[in-house]
Amino acid sequence: MKKRVDQLYIAGFVAILFVMSFLFLLLPKSYFSDTENRPLQKVPQFTWDNLWSKTFSEQTEGYITDHFPFRDSWVSLKSSIEQLRLQQENNGIYKGHDGYLFEKFGKPNFEAIQKYTGAINKFAANHPKANITFMLAPTSIGVYPERLPWLAPTFPQVKVNEYVADQLQLGVNLSFMDGFDFLRPAAHEQIPIFYRTDHHWTTYGAYLAYQAYAENVGWTVKDKSEFTIKTITDSFLGSYHTRSQFNRLDPDSIQVYVPKWPTSSKMYIADTNETISSLYDPSYLEKKDKYSYFLGGVHALMTITSDIKPEDIEQQKLLVIKDSYAHSVLPFLALQVPEIHVIDLRYYNGDIGTYMTENGIEDVLLLFNTTTFVDNQELLKLAR
Repeated sequence: MKKRVDQLYIAGFVAILFVMSFLFLLLPKSYFSDTENRPLQKVPQFTWDNLWSKTFSEQTEGYITDHFPFRDSWVSLKSSIEQLRLQQENNGIYKGHDGYLFEKFGKPNFEAIQKYTGAINKFAANHPKANITFMLAPTSIGVYPERLPWLAPTFPQVKVNEYVADQLQLGVNLSFMDGFDFLRPAAHEQIPIFYRTDHHWTTYGAYLAYQAYAENVGWTVKDKSEFTIKTITDSFLGSYHTRSQFNRLDPDSIQVYVPKWPTSSKMYIADTNETISSLYDPSYLEKKDKYSYFLGGVHALMTITSDIKPEDIEQQKLLVIKDSYAHSVLPFLALQVPEIHVIDLRYYNGDIGTYMTENGIEDVLLLFNTTTFVDNQELLKLAR
């Protein structure tokens, strides 16, 4: 009898493996997760270099994990079970104080960081006539450690930012801006600088980044009094909430800073070869990913052109190489730069140096958050 039961177990296990493998091959693949608001691993490319560097095996593991059949449903089920156990961490998200959720941040791979900073150094060396600013912004777990659950393990992002600064070859054409310098002084103000349920900074946090960058490059800063601040939604439950599925959380509000003397801007999206006459897409306010109200989400390459009064122009062109933290900063920059080129390295595979030459670009802003930066192999494209 026991042998019969064992055979049934083995047959059932093999059947499950077969069915799940079949579904894995059959089901359509999406390469962006609305649930986690991040790009998913693409099909790994086999090369001998990737094989020997273990990149191929790592990407293969990521591809299988990201595209496992019914992944979102399994994540939701796991979350529900964890909450029944009163656990304060689920799916890599901590449930902190004051309604804040935080993404776990462990000790990063400093050898990888050396490669990424090396790529930035080479990028600067390859473009000696360009003025390059690298802004590295912490995420909420770096700025609000006191709001973490008791004894929640985390690695200090401030140490990562300091290490990055030490690795950069700062000089005539490369400067570094540590986001802690302009965010920490505002951390305990009444106006939130990070969303409680999402991984992005708020529009106020984005304004502080714009203000710091403008001061760094010698612009005249647009004062907050020059904007009308409007709440466009108060029902934003962001990526941290979606991943963790924690219950009974108050949603965030999203604000937009509307200039009292408006500037007309439009976006050309090279991915789809379309031009949009606004930097905002209100349709996203009816969707889960409400942060994509800014710029209409993620694009590989786009150009923002603005009709600016001559006295407000600080420079003619700017290239922004970024992650999604830049999306809420760009509307501020567009008030003082009539032509902004925007590249997302996760999707753009062209030669950036050639693009700069063809478009006469001499000013560059690299803008990333610390969590994205320490795990972003796409940054190596800068070293081409």
